[in-house]
Amino acid sequence: MSATTEITPLGEQDRQNGPAASSGAVIAIAIGRNEGERLLRCLRSLQPQVGRIIYVDSGSTDDSVSRARALGAEVVPLDMSLPFTAARARNAGLAGADDAEFIQFVDGDCEVEAGWITTALAALQSDPKLAIVAGRRRELHPEASIYNRLCDAEWDTPVGPAEAVGGDMLVRRAALAQIGGFDPSLIAGEEPEMCLRMRQAGWTIRRIDAPMTIHDAAMLRHAQWARRARRAGHAFAEVSWRHRDDPEGFWRRETRRALLWGIGLPLIILLGAMITPLFWWLLLIYPAQMARIALRDPHRPERWKRAFYTVLGKFPEARGALEFHLRRLIGRRSGLIEYK
Repeated sequence: MSATTEITPLGEQDRQNGPAASSGAVIAIAIGRNEGERLLRCLRSLQPQVGRIIYVDSGSTDDSVSRARALGAEVVPLDMSLPFTAARARNAGLAGADDAEFIQFVDGDCEVEAGWITTALAALQSDPKLAIVAGRRRELHPEASIYNRLCDAEWDTPVGPAEAVGGDMLVRRAALAQIGGFDPSLIAGEEPEMCLRMRQAGWTIRRIDAPMTIHDAAMLRHAQWARRARRAGHAFAEVSWRHRDDPEGFWRRETRRALLWGIGLPLIILLGAMITPLFWWLLLIYPAQMARIALRDPHRPERWKRAFYTVLGKFPEARGALEFHLRRLIGRRSGLIEYK
């Protein structure tokens, strides 16, 4: 698999409108679609920290393209007649950044914290085998909904060597080029899958104790949260299937767990209850699992709510995993699963 190079060529006027320090060590690549004010906050947060900004637009119908150009970003519009994925967008931006030593990837709904790139760059430059550095991503409005707070907790991962990171990261471009970039055929989970290949190639990944980005999930409805969980389940299944022969078994446990709690146990209970009503008592497994999760960390804020949604999330995750395998068996490509 190699990175796609399909982009709309930048005109001379686009390059003249870009930042002056176009040959700097760090180039930022932001991706988005119809992000509105979130995109402007993203680009403005990058302006004082990098020499060039490449914005890859995925078919926006608002004024994202014109406003990004007005802020000095080089705009790469994707050809939307081809199947779209976030991985394809990142590869398209990467194709225009071959003069950079390091790439700051960021989603268009995120702001990059002041001083982040300087801090992350120092970490990369101090270790020639380190390929990717990420920091702390936090939610802009955790008070707005329990779903935003669940996202904020999800981003709070341990500091130190990491197996994978999300869409915001500072990357050594040579390492990413060596493994062929992101897999453009994945509709979700492309960053962890890339990180897996990066580690297999002998590179290391690290999360450092530094603020990195501020994310605006804007997730206010249960349906949004469920679609996001469904997308996660699809990613677990597809990535684990593609790497099913790897000894590491990446995301194999997550896939099995989703299928067990979301489909397997309900089927066992339902079929068993047709024989004897005693099987309905097995439903108590679910509140017991919630209690186990909540009691595991007694000092964690909102631990009972988080435990509830962790267990409840296995149902949409199982749906996403099942959808992937059913479509795989009939030879059909999965479409995007978006929650915004």
